[in-house]
Amino acid sequence: MQYEVEIEGRVRTVIVTRTGDGFAVRVDDHARIVDAVRIDAHVLSLLVGELWPTHDTGPADRGTDARRRLGPRTSYEVALSRAGSAQLIVSVGATPFTVTLNGRRRAKDVAGPAGAGPQRIVAPMPGKVIRVLVQAGDAVLARQPLVVVEAMKMENELRAARDGTVAAIHVKEGASVDAGAPLIDIT
Repeated sequence: MQYEVEIEGRVRTVIVTRTGDGFAVRVDDHARIVDAVRIDAHVLSLLVGELWPTHDTGPADRGTDARRRLGPRTSYEVALSRAGSAQLIVSVGATPFTVTLNGRRRAKDVAGPAGAGPQRIVAPMPGKVIRVLVQAGDAVLARQPLVVVEAMKMENELRAARDGTVAAIHVKEGASVDAGAPLIDIT
């Protein structure tokens, strides 16, 4: 499967192919082998290894030989949470990243059923509401900032996935929230 993924505002091409028990993942021009194990509903444990040609003597000698071996592997704990219908907060260790799957195409092409229905903005992880940037009844545009939540000493600006109207605000500035707690509803 090929995806266009926007990570912190930078668009990358990601190709994922199942390979036995794991996945071959190519991000732009970098190939990796990934073993993924689900820890719970929102957390994955990833073991990521680099592919080297079989004649490779290390990172300085990278060839294009089709026969490859697995280089050193690194373990990552990755937590996933929704930040609107098109965005995710992907936390690698303690570092959160805003990720939009097929972000640029989706922002231009959403229409009909894919963009219909209410939208609920939820807290991506436990934290504190720093700012609420809209009021009930406000018209909002796609990707407009709605609320800022501080989590793990990082401010996460949560945005609207599409145009709509703020139907309800479930939090106040200064409130502590759990992961998945409803923040704002948009119709």
